[in-house]
Amino acid sequence: MGREPSGRSGFSATVHGRVQGVGFRYSTRSAARRLGVAGYVENLADGTVRVECEGEPEAVEKMADWLRKGPPGAKVTALDIDYRSAKRGYPDFSIR
Repeated sequence: MGREPSGRSGFSATVHGRVQGVGFRYSTRSAARRLGVAGYVENLADGTVRVECEGEPEAVEKMADWLRKGPPGAKVTALDIDYRSAKRGYPDFSIR
């Protein structure tokens, strides 16, 4: 079965800036659940935040747009994002 434009897509992203200690993970989970995407968010030791996301293409792009700004209190300076097809099949969106 080929990948249709309406199929699921995803990304792996690293968010840079003031993104730890400002409620970023909890706000990201809330945004993801509102958009209906699955995956996870986690703090990394270098002060960045990693986000894995899968869902309908439009929702995935809206999630990427949200990450470019983040929640109030955060200051996103860069977003490294690698788009890919959905392949992991996350059951929901979680905080790690």
